[in-house]
Amino acid sequence: MNIQQFYDEGLAHASYAILSEGKVALVDPGRNPQQYSDFAQATNAKIVAVIETHPHADFVSSHLEFHKNEDAKIYVSRLVGAEYPHVGFDEGDSFHLGNVTLHALHTPGHSPDSISILLKDENGKDHALFSGDTLFIGDLGRPDLREKAGNLTAQREELAKMMYHTVQNKLKPLADDVLVFPAHGAGSLCGKNLSDARQSTIGEQRATNWAFNDLDEKTFIDSLLQGQPYIPKYFGYDVDMNKKGAPAYQRSISQVSIWPEGSTLPTDALVIDTRNKVDFAAGHIAGAIHIMNGGKFETWLGSIVGPEEKFFLVAGSSTELEILIAKAAKIGYEQLIKGAVVNPAEMTEKGISFDLEAFKANKGHYTIVDIRSRDEHATAPIFEEAINIPLQELRERAKEIPTGKPIVVHCAGGYRSAAGSSIVSRELKETKVLDLSEAIKEFQLIAH
Repeated sequence: MNIQQFYDEGLAHASYAILSEGKVALVDPGRNPQQYSDFAQATNAKIVAVIETHPHADFVSSHLEFHKNEDAKIYVSRLVGAEYPHVGFDEGDSFHLGNVTLHALHTPGHSPDSISILLKDENGKDHALFSGDTLFIGDLGRPDLREKAGNLTAQREELAKMMYHTVQNKLKPLADDVLVFPAHGAGSLCGKNLSDARQSTIGEQRATNWAFNDLDEKTFIDSLLQGQPYIPKYFGYDVDMNKKGAPAYQRSISQVSIWPEGSTLPTDALVIDTRNKVDFAAGHIAGAIHIMNGGKFETWLGSIVGPEEKFFLVAGSSTELEILIAKAAKIGYEQLIKGAVVNPAEMTEKGISFDLEAFKANKGHYTIVDIRSRDEHATAPIFEEAINIPLQELRERAKEIPTGKPIVVHCAGGYRSAAGSSIVSRELKETKVLDLSEAIKEFQLIAH
């Protein structure tokens, strides 16, 4: 038996291939099927099964593609109401994979239809738990994503209560040496305090994870609900896409319309410019939103742009454009790209140079907008007079910002403020908007 983890840094998503006697079962695979096919080929094995622990909100899965191309069976809870061919996989169900057995545990809490997969070795001993978004290293999955999405909906308080009973009745009874393989690590928006570790054991979690403490139900529920991160715009869209089954990856990205370099884009189009700060400042399309190609590009794209919108994707090279289309496809957004183009025409808007010394000398001459999260703003204030509007809310709330003074936008390091300042410029066209960018670090030192 061999367990192979595949980790996507951009989405902090972990998926798995379980190999036994020439047969492979995948758990929660990402959108691009190639790495899993490469693994099967390298091990001279066949992918015979794909298990979905729940309909994921933060990425699009390739389960349907493996069914169509490899004739792999898809195992998923009957509660999902899956619209693709599948085998119901719920509490008490199991199947053999070579000389190991995979058992379904109903573990609701993150979603009403969540399952975890308990792998028993050839001797029938519990060996590993593939915990999906139920149990993370150091935390649990958030219980507030299924109030409006999916076949089954539930209020966050109801799901938090389900999670309490999942921990008490399904997780705590497991032996200390059972390995834990979660679907996400630190940086995922599916939980709040995830560890950098990629795997653990039940024993380690019993000793270090707050959820294994001896808590009464109310205290547990209050703790789980408190301080959860924001919900990106794309999450409900991905739940629905995963419930239906996504279109084939390569075919879908090949259908993205690539416009010739230097093309003129339609007036008033929604443009996502992914180039670096220097190139964007040197010239960009008026009203373009500046989401740089970086480690969290796909998350911010799906947080700023809604799934009901179409947009143009701008990059500085054809190689980068290809990478960005692949990143958009991870969350199903390749279908929203109206056109993808390298260095389009009409990039006549220039960045405004920022006089840092003038700002330091009299901050009262500026309206300061902090686009960090509410928790960041509350726990690590930098400018006492700053207005806090988190980046993911900025398009809808920019007009709340007073326009009598130049506006200075800041975040914690410069990546988000590049996007934020471009959004405020787009929404408040007649006002001077400045990006504090990396210079924020000087003020963080003073504040702390």
